[in-house]
Amino acid sequence: MSETQPHAVRQLLVQLRPYLPIAAVLLAGVALWLAWSGWQQIRGEGNRAALQQTRDTTVEATARVLAGELDRLAERLDSAPVQQALEAGDLETAAATLSADWPGLEEAAIYLPDLQSIYDGLGEGGFGRAAALEGALVEDRPVSWVIREDDGPRVALAGPARSGERLVGVAFVRLPLARATLATEHAHLDEDAMYLALRQGSVTLLERGNQDYVPAAERMATAVPGTGLRVVAASPQMAGMPFGLSGLPAFAVAVALLLLAFFVWRVLPRLGREAVDDAEDAPTLLQAVAETPNQTPPESPIEVHDMPKTVPVRIDSGIFRAYDIRGVVGQTLDAGVAELVGQAIGSLMREQDLADIVVGRDGRLSGPDLVTGLVAGLRKAGRNVIDIGMAPTPVIYFGAFHLRTGCCISVTGSHNPPDYNGFKIVVGGETLSGDAITDLYARIAEDRLHTATAPGGLSECDIAEDYVDRIASDVQVGQRLKVVVDAGNGVAGEIGPRVLEAIGAEVVPLYCEIDGTFPNHHPDPSDPHNLEDLVRMVQRLDADLGIAFDGDGDRLGVVTREGENIYPDRLLMLFAADVLERNPGAVIVYDVKCTGHLPGHIVRHGGSPLMWKTGHSLIKAKMREIGAELAGEMSGHFFFQERWYGFDDGIYAAARLLEILAARDETPDAVFKTLPNGVSTPEIKVEAPGGGDPHAFVKRFQDNARLEGARLSTIDGVRADWDDGWGLVRASNTTPVLVLRFDADDEAALKRIQQMFREQLLSIDPELSLPF
Repeated sequence: MSETQPHAVRQLLVQLRPYLPIAAVLLAGVALWLAWSGWQQIRGEGNRAALQQTRDTTVEATARVLAGELDRLAERLDSAPVQQALEAGDLETAAATLSADWPGLEEAAIYLPDLQSIYDGLGEGGFGRAAALEGALVEDRPVSWVIREDDGPRVALAGPARSGERLVGVAFVRLPLARATLATEHAHLDEDAMYLALRQGSVTLLERGNQDYVPAAERMATAVPGTGLRVVAASPQMAGMPFGLSGLPAFAVAVALLLLAFFVWRVLPRLGREAVDDAEDAPTLLQAVAETPNQTPPESPIEVHDMPKTVPVRIDSGIFRAYDIRGVVGQTLDAGVAELVGQAIGSLMREQDLADIVVGRDGRLSGPDLVTGLVAGLRKAGRNVIDIGMAPTPVIYFGAFHLRTGCCISVTGSHNPPDYNGFKIVVGGETLSGDAITDLYARIAEDRLHTATAPGGLSECDIAEDYVDRIASDVQVGQRLKVVVDAGNGVAGEIGPRVLEAIGAEVVPLYCEIDGTFPNHHPDPSDPHNLEDLVRMVQRLDADLGIAFDGDGDRLGVVTREGENIYPDRLLMLFAADVLERNPGAVIVYDVKCTGHLPGHIVRHGGSPLMWKTGHSLIKAKMREIGAELAGEMSGHFFFQERWYGFDDGIYAAARLLEILAARDETPDAVFKTLPNGVSTPEIKVEAPGGGDPHAFVKRFQDNARLEGARLSTIDGVRADWDDGWGLVRASNTTPVLVLRFDADDEAALKRIQQMFREQLLSIDPELSLPF
C-alpha cells in the first residue's frame, strides 16, 4: 500500500465524520424495524394458528350438533308409532308423534309431497321453509337449513316421510337458531385480535370479535359438512416482511445491524481527528400536488317549446299486461296513448317523490314517435326525463342505477313482430307488474293524472360506453374464444358485440345491423328455428360458440359448435355452480318451466333452489324479497345479483358465460356435456280454445285433470312431476295462448308424459289443437 492510501482513507473518514451519527441512527432504526416486524410475524403466526384451531373446532362441533338432530329426525320417521300413522295417512298424528319429547322443538309438521299448502303461503314470506322441503325431496334424505320465520332465523330440518317405499309426505321440524350457533358462541376467541362468524350464503347468523377484520373473513372460510353453513374467520393481516425475511432470520439481521450501528457511532469517529467544515444541506425536493377537478357529465338541455295539447284517446285495457304494457302500433298503441301512459307513470313517481327518469327505445320504426309521446306525458307530470336514445332494455335498466334515478322506461316490443311495441317500466327500483300495471290504466280511465304547473326538464345522455366499461372492468376471459353473435337485427346488435370484444372475445357479427323490420328472422332465441342461421355460421367458421339475443337484448340463446341448442335451464346450472363457489348456500330462483334436473344440481353445489312463477318482473320481485343471488327463466332471462344489479340482461349473461367457459380446460361443447341432461321439448304454444282466456282453461285443467302418481305444483299453471320427468301447462300472461313444456330422462318417458297430458287436455276440450 502506498503512503498516500492511508492518507486518502483518513481524508475520506474526515469528510464522512459529520454523517456517521446519521448513518448509525438509520442502521439502528432499520434494525429495530426488522426486530419489530419479526416479532409481529411470529405473534401473528401464533394467533393465526390458534384461530384456525378455533375455527376447525367450531366447524366440527356445529356439524356434530346438526348431524345429531338430523339423525334424530331420521330415527323418529322410522319409528313404529310414526310409521303406523303414516301408513294410515294421518299426517297430523304422525307429526305429533314425531315431535314428542324433542328438546327445544318449536314446531313439527308433515306436508303432502306436492307442498301445495307451502307454495300457497309464499306470499307471506315462507320461501325458506319451501326451500328446505324442496331440498329434502331433491336429496331424498333429511337436510338442515337456516330459515327466517317469525322475524328471526331458525334451524329447519326436513326429510322425506315414507311408509315403506311410498312417499307419504315431507317432514318439517323447526328448532331455535342456538342449535346451529352454540359452538360459535362459546368458541375460545381473542375478541380484540380475532373475528369468527357463522354464515349461510350472504347472511351472518352469529359473529364475534373485532369487526375490523370482517372484509377478510371469507379467506379462512370452512364449510360445515352436511349443511349449507360455513364458519369464517380472520385475524390481523400480516404485512410482508422486509427483504423477504421470516421471523427468526429478521431477528438475526437486526442484531447484526445494531452491531454495525455501534461500530459506525463509536469506532469510526475515533479514526479521524481533523476538523471539518459543516456539511452542506442536501437540496430540498419540491413537490407539486395537482388536484383533479370534479367533472360533471355535460347535460344537453333541449329547449322547451309549446307542448301540444293532448288529443282525446281511447285506450284498450288489453295492452296493460302482467309484466309490461304492449300493443299493436296503429291499432291499440300510438303517440297519444304513450303520452297518457307517460303522464300516469309521472303521477305515480310524484306520489313517491321521485323526480328523474331514464327513457330509451329499441330499434323498431315506431320507437321515436312513442318516445316523443311518452316524454311529453312524463314532463306534463313534472318529471325530468333523461333520454339515452336507442339502447337495449338492460342498458336502460343500467341507466337507472348509473344515473341514480331509480326509474326508467324501455320503449320496446321485445321479441314480438315489428308492428308491436310497448313499455317496460321501473319506478323506485321496482319493475311494475300485475296490479301496478293495472293501476296505470285505472289512473288514465279515472282521470287521476297529475299536471304540473311547469313541465319537467329534458336532457340527453349517452351511457353506452359506461355500460361497456362497467362490464369489462369486472369480467375478462382467460382465453380468446371465437364467438358468433346473432342479434336478429335487434337493438343489441351494436353494443352486444362491443361488450364481448371488450372482455377479450373474438366476435363475428351476424344480423347485427339494427333494423326494426327484422328482415332475416324473428328476434326470439327461444324458438329453435330462429337459431338455424347461427348454427350454420358457427360450424362454417369453426367458432367456439354461438350467442343469440332477442329484440331488446334482455334474453340469451346459446348454440354449440356441434349444433346443439343449450336451453336456458341448463345454462342456469352452469351459472348457479359458478355463483355458489363464491356464495355457498345462496338461494337460486328458477321458473316453473325449467328442467327437473336443475334443483338437484343446485343442491349438490351447496345452494338452495326455489321454483317460482314465470315472468321477468315476478322473478325480480321474488329475488328482492328473499335476497337471492341468481335467477333464471326458461325463456332466456337471467338475473345476476352477484357482481351485477339483479335485472335481466342477456348481454351481461353472455359475458359471464364466456368468463366461465374460458376458465375451463375443456372446449365449450365438452363443458356443456358435463351438465345433467335428458330429453325435452321447447315451449309449445297452443292457441287458447276459441281464442278465449287461457287462464280459465288452465283453471279447468287444474280442477279436472287426473295425472296419476304425479306431484302437482300449481304456483303457475299446473306442473306434474314424476321420478323420470315432468309436464307443464300454464297460461301465457302476454298472449292468448297455452304454454306447454315436457322434460324427461328418456324418449319413452317423454312420450308417456305427453300422452297423459294429451288425454287430459282433450278431455276438457276435444277441439284443442295439440302438436304432439
